Amino acid sequence: MADSGAEPAAAEADQGAEQNSTRERILDIAQELFTELGYEKTSLRQIAERLGYSKAAIYYHFASKEDILMALHMRLHDFGFGALANLDPGQMSGAVFTALLDQLTDQILGHRGLFVLHERNRAAVEKLHRDAHHDAAHADLEIVIRQALSDQRLAPSLRVRMACTIGAVMGALVLSGEVFSDIPSAELGVLVKDAARDLMAPVTSS
Repeated sequence: MADSGAEPAAAEADQGAEQNSTRERILDIAQELFTELGYEKTSLRQIAERLGYSKAAIYYHFASKEDILMALHMRLHDFGFGALANLDPGQMSGAVFTALLDQLTDQILGHRGLFVLHERNRAAVEKLHRDAHHDAAHADLEIVIRQALSDQRLAPSLRVRMACTIGAVMGALVLSGEVFSDIPSAELGVLVKDAARDLMAPVTSS
């Protein structure tokens, strides 16, 4: 005898998957518009129009535009910053940091659009933090990096070169925008890692 609850359960699962898909689609379109036009200049109506939905459909998933920005902000945390989030300054060296930068480069390339979104809407993201985002469990990448750079147990030459190298990686992959769009991601990753190793070479070999 068939389970009478099987069909309703399957229907609920399908509906949940559809709602999640719609939510992710809203976030994808919002990310595009926030990056193209800026957060402040993008309206919920514009997001709805590009989706082909009504504003009511947007409100079903998000209470406000701020909630959409928060969800995009959390996307950046969800995939984690593996290596850098678990930095152990007591074990730090030039070679260790160079290996960590290789992983960071791969992570940024895999989520480059989110990094660009955050950089181009820095003021809105910072306001979001001040107004509603005080959860220490989701420490920003910048905070993690600053903590490592502030560790006075590390030699000044290493700390300064680490800071310069992080700046170079972020500059090539995020601050440059679409400047390197003609270079395939895999090739760009190799070039950035090579440049980072050049910057770290003096402390790596010492």
